[in-house]
Amino acid sequence: MAKNKSFLLFFIVFSFISGSLSQYELEELTWLDDRDDEISMFHNQHSAMRRCDLTSGKWVYDQSYPLYDSSCPYLSTAVTCTKNGRPDSDYEKWRWKPHGCEIPRFNALEFLGRMRKKRIMLVGDSIVRNQWESLVCLVQSVIPMARKTVTYVGPTMAFHAMDFETTIEFCWAPFLVELKKGPENKRILHLDMIEENAKYWRGADVLVFDSAHWWTHSDKYSSRPRVRAVETASCRNVGWDLVMEGNSFYRNMNPMVAYEKGLMTWAKWVDLNLDPRKTRVFFRSMSPRHNRENGWKCFNQREPLEFFSHPHVPEPLLVLKEVLRRMSFPVSFQDITTMTALRRDGHPSVYSKFVSQTGKQHLGDYKSDCSHWCLPGVPDTWNEMLNAML
Repeated sequence: MAKNKSFLLFFIVFSFISGSLSQYELEELTWLDDRDDEISMFHNQHSAMRRCDLTSGKWVYDQSYPLYDSSCPYLSTAVTCTKNGRPDSDYEKWRWKPHGCEIPRFNALEFLGRMRKKRIMLVGDSIVRNQWESLVCLVQSVIPMARKTVTYVGPTMAFHAMDFETTIEFCWAPFLVELKKGPENKRILHLDMIEENAKYWRGADVLVFDSAHWWTHSDKYSSRPRVRAVETASCRNVGWDLVMEGNSFYRNMNPMVAYEKGLMTWAKWVDLNLDPRKTRVFFRSMSPRHNRENGWKCFNQREPLEFFSHPHVPEPLLVLKEVLRRMSFPVSFQDITTMTALRRDGHPSVYSKFVSQTGKQHLGDYKSDCSHWCLPGVPDTWNEMLNAML
């Protein structure tokens, strides 16, 4: 896929104005900038899906999957795990089976038919980019090469299915609210400012949001009372230097307090600016990381977990649900957290870059990515679920 200079320039400029970036942010921006060159469902299927709890179920092995392969030209190198040398491919063949119903198999022509003359936009961080690539690959094979293209504007990239007048867009906004450069190149997170990002969301027919990873990537933050001065420094979130709300600055705000305030700014914008008769809004729950054991928790995993003996509900999920509950706009909540947490086998691990046969003898020298997802893989299920909800 040809690189667009304006899109690349946006990220270069962003990196510059953000000042000193953390290792996590550098990896995130590098990953983001990595680019390689019948039409309706039956009524009874819709009724069954409305009654079904899509979040409760199990992963089942299905030889008829995946729905595309890693030759899809819209995949980033970092997620083409098979091309990068991953020796197993069973992670591509698991599909989610809810108890009591089936998620319809994704049908590209059906999806494009329903989305004719519509803008679909996915907003968030590189995990959302992961999902965008999945959705584009799910639809692109039914479109002739000359009738599809990708364009870039600011922080957005858009896949165009010309014959359907459909666009599938990704907008990079990891906090949803604005992160700006301040004095001494300090990164200031403005909890009550959003328009610089939100201006790109206007006019979309379907909006899918996610924001959690950059809020929760902190240096061992503890909500317990601080006893020693050293703990004050260790609790900062590495995604920003200062938090600003109104005219007040905060250096050590609890990340979950900041997250709630940022989400409330987003919620207010949605309530005031979007019309539910014209726009469908979804908020996808956070994608779990398997980063324990210094990032090697997902290495060499070959199959999903069957269940959790002690299920854990992440705090950001509780915060998100409460914010959505207080909104007047009818946001559809897509809960993928628990089902995805079972899939520690689906991450790139060391195969986010090409690993030669010689390199496979020294895998300990490679960084293990247990945050993003191999494609084809887990995000395809998120999109099949999204398609069912639509």
